Amino acid sequence: MKKVLITGANSYIGTSVERYITEQYPDECEFFTIDMKDDDWREQSFAEYDVVFHVAGIAHSDNGKISAEKEKLYRSVNTDLTVETAKKAKADGVKQFIFMSSAIVYGESSKVGKQKIITRETSVSPANCYGDSKVQAENGILPLWDDTFKICILRPPMIYGKHCKGNYSALRKFALKMKVFPYVKNERSMLYIENLCEFVRLMIRNEESGIFFPQNAEYTNTSEMVKMIAAAHGKRIRLVHGFGWAVKCMGLFTGMVKKAFGSLTYEKEISEYKEEYAKTDLWQSIVFMEQNDG
Repeated sequence: MKKVLITGANSYIGTSVERYITEQYPDECEFFTIDMKDDDWREQSFAEYDVVFHVAGIAHSDNGKISAEKEKLYRSVNTDLTVETAKKAKADGVKQFIFMSSAIVYGESSKVGKQKIITRETSVSPANCYGDSKVQAENGILPLWDDTFKICILRPPMIYGKHCKGNYSALRKFALKMKVFPYVKNERSMLYIENLCEFVRLMIRNEESGIFFPQNAEYTNTSEMVKMIAAAHGKRIRLVHGFGWAVKCMGLFTGMVKKAFGSLTYEKEISEYKEEYAKTDLWQSIVFMEQNDG
């Protein structure tokens, strides 16, 4: 049984991974969590752990220009803390370091009506400080990779799941309140939280190293997803065509429209793995989230 240290207390991803593996595969991993908000963690040894799963960080919640103070915080937590933690893990004899990066390293979604497809050849091109803080973290930990210390970087697209904050909760509000919704042609790579948990389990079990791009087996259309959420509650939403121009106009004034209705997909081939991890499809995941309390 491998001992896994989750760096970052009470994180949605960290707690989800621990719960999933503990419940589904109780003999594979023993989990421990450390809070990194103060300096106490620096005095603790990581020597007893086989894996460090680093999820501590500040999520992207800003639109537009951010203050110099917030930019400094992104660098300090998302970049410097990640590199320092990885260096400590290596020095203490940990065998694998798994880092939660993000598809945001490739920049923002496309404009409404345009495509954006990421392949293995696509260069990172962060559009904001948050994205750049992830890129710099990756650049800081990759040189630590050697035969005794494996670096595993995950660049997931938008993650969604029950109680997860973000775009899904906003779309859910539309689905439950509206009877009509504009149809906009777009495609997005997304990743259901339990599919991510299964992927992390495989990374740990197989002692993987490298950069990985996990995603659901199918792409998501934002309008169709709203319709699915409503259907899970027995409601019917009519998708109205011909309003794409209005959504495009709205996109000129707020980045939220581009986040919801723009396109951003990983080429499916780069997300393939030797074992199946995307076990839950989009419809199944929505039904589970919307029809299960707690």
